[in-house]
Amino acid sequence: MSKHILSIEHLNKNFGSLQILKDVNISMKEGDFLVLVGPSGCGKSTLLNCIAGLEEVTSGVIKISSQDMVGVSPKDRDIAMVFQSYALYPTMSVAKNITFSMKVRRIDAAVQQKKLNEVASLLQISELLDRKPAQLSGGQRQRVAMGRALVRDPQLFLFDEPLSNLDAKLRLEMRTEIKRLHHSLNASIVYVTHDQIEAMTLATKIAVMKGGEIQQIGSPNEIYSRPANMFVADFMGSPSMNLIPAIVRNVKEGARIEIDCGEDKPLTLIDPRKIAKLDNGEEREVIVGLRPEDITNPENREGASIEVATCLVDVVEPAGSDTYLVTQLGGKNVTARMRADTIVRAGENARLAFDLEKASYFLPETGERLN
Repeated sequence: MSKHILSIEHLNKNFGSLQILKDVNISMKEGDFLVLVGPSGCGKSTLLNCIAGLEEVTSGVIKISSQDMVGVSPKDRDIAMVFQSYALYPTMSVAKNITFSMKVRRIDAAVQQKKLNEVASLLQISELLDRKPAQLSGGQRQRVAMGRALVRDPQLFLFDEPLSNLDAKLRLEMRTEIKRLHHSLNASIVYVTHDQIEAMTLATKIAVMKGGEIQQIGSPNEIYSRPANMFVADFMGSPSMNLIPAIVRNVKEGARIEIDCGEDKPLTLIDPRKIAKLDNGEEREVIVGLRPEDITNPENREGASIEVATCLVDVVEPAGSDTYLVTQLGGKNVTARMRADTIVRAGENARLAFDLEKASYFLPETGERLN
């Protein structure tokens, strides 16, 4: 059974009177790929810097392999960090950039050469070893920065938004490389990003942050399918989850959902699952969360949880492999993900299948999940 490589308990970080991190608790096992994700200013890079020892913590505990790291200097934490800015030495060749830390630690020259060759081969940069950083593209520089971290063979890799300076195509390629590296080395990685697609594709475990607090920790599937609150539902996924105001009550058949659609009578849908936190017959204003792919073409979508309704289409967005339709429900723009060959124009009605088995329900006042 794999051991815990990182444990963070009741961590707080203040800058003067400003509290940046609030009672953060996270643990990860050896070989985990933990992604810290959230909007700019949510505290994710500060948390990474606390793990690295670049920031002192105000209170709380950080343990790496069960050893308390509070007060331990960064160089003694057995970590390697990859920065957004690459942080390469401009006057040194690629080879010297990669082997520099080993040279400082007086590692035998033959061992340095062996590790350099292994890492260069792994990252496909063997032909770049004599070049200077200025002669490299952004993607090549990031590979060199990763190579410098890999030769350290640390207990824990820390990545701080390493792909945000790259263009979209390169970001995709580097994401695949990082995923491949994680798989082949079984490395333990903590990775910071504001890009939720990056988080979903790379992570074995995601911690969603907002305002210095952890909103939810879970596998990519848990975060996507069962968001703990409306913030996570809205932040994770592209396009994000539809959040539709509705009146819901439990009836004999399940949960009866009424949504204002600007017509004389509301759109009524029945979810065969009752909402456990609602008393029978009690009407509640709730927010119904449905992913765009759970509102789609009625053909081939059958089952007790599928409800089909006709809705007026406001906007049609062809997106290659899919066509997105936007309609108005509950006074909100609601996006449906349809097949690419769906033919419908703005201003026309379209039949949409709502898969209510996938629905999330939230309290409008607190954003907390109800089901």
